[in-house]
Amino acid sequence: MTDLYEKYGDAAERMLHFVETRTTDQAPDVMRVPVADYLSAERWQKEMDRIFLRLPLMLALTIELPAAGDYKAATVLNKPVLIARGKDGKARAFLNVCKHRAMHMAPEGKGNCARFACQYHGWTYANDGKLIGIAEASTFGEVDRATLNLTELPCDEAAGMIFVILTPGLSINAREWMDGMYEDFAALKLETWYYHKARPMDGANWKVAYDGYLEGYHFQAAHTNTVATRTPSNRATYEGFGPHIRLGFPQNSIVDLKGLPREEWGRQENHGFDFVRMLFPNFSFFLAPEMCQFAQLFPGPKPDQNTTVLNYIFPSKPETEEGLKALDEMCDFFYNVVLEEDYFLGLKVQNGLESGALTHQLFGRNEPGNQFFHKWLAYYLDESGQTPKPVMKG
Repeated sequence: MTDLYEKYGDAAERMLHFVETRTTDQAPDVMRVPVADYLSAERWQKEMDRIFLRLPLMLALTIELPAAGDYKAATVLNKPVLIARGKDGKARAFLNVCKHRAMHMAPEGKGNCARFACQYHGWTYANDGKLIGIAEASTFGEVDRATLNLTELPCDEAAGMIFVILTPGLSINAREWMDGMYEDFAALKLETWYYHKARPMDGANWKVAYDGYLEGYHFQAAHTNTVATRTPSNRATYEGFGPHIRLGFPQNSIVDLKGLPREEWGRQENHGFDFVRMLFPNFSFFLAPEMCQFAQLFPGPKPDQNTTVLNYIFPSKPETEEGLKALDEMCDFFYNVVLEEDYFLGLKVQNGLESGALTHQLFGRNEPGNQFFHKWLAYYLDESGQTPKPVMKG
């Protein structure tokens, strides 16, 4: 843990330097990304097949399913997914589909039950996925029940998060997948937090939306009266861990760190600087003093669409109704900033990409997070021959 805070302190020192010298972390060169990468239905399908259907996706927090019998059901990339915690305490994921006639089992949302009954013909399954009952079995005929369990999806839990791969039979190790970001999330102890609520929003191509999470170059122009009042534009640190990124954004008050011993700087998150923690390909986690917002970004049914679920959590549940109301209002404020400033602009960008005005988008040296992201995309799509190098430091 000490080493982690030392690393945070090093990042804080660099952020302070960037503010004082009016610079930022930089990549070696400018990068051009074809506009077709955002528009092509063929490439979009490759992204689905090789990234979203084969890599671990963070689909639930431990605190959403804390007890045996708890479940969460949702549609993810047009697949009905059911995550359930068995009586042994293990979280498992399944396709939420009865093996009789393909009816969805659990209703979307969260709940608690020891078994799931199909509302079409009444077949029942335990929350570990095993078929335990066929309605009027004596009239149905002989079947091998062992082949009729719910279809299990690769699922693993680590650092208070539940990861699922949407393709059965693949191997999963959440801790290994998180790479160097595991230590960050483990230190937060998310399994002890309070889950407040989630709100969805629709947007442009998933990469248009995700690009916006990866840089602070747009803060002054796009967030003049919101983010930019707290955080200077175009000042950020970027650190890569496998395909994941930790971004550091200084606050205007970062100069106050000079009044503290250097060894304390790494413990001042939200008091002079903030981190945004990104897990490839679609997860963004921002912790603020007032609340924590994390985004789960899912491609829509067409290349020009995405659905993003913004979740709101807090280290502890407010003890009073007034405290809960204040938290709720703050969550709605952050939601509206994303919706009205980021995703509104994203839809305009989508229209601009479709207009034919340009053949390539430019990502500057001061946007190394975006460059890193697109290089990893190319890697997973077999469009490059090598693993991308870590994010460059300025």
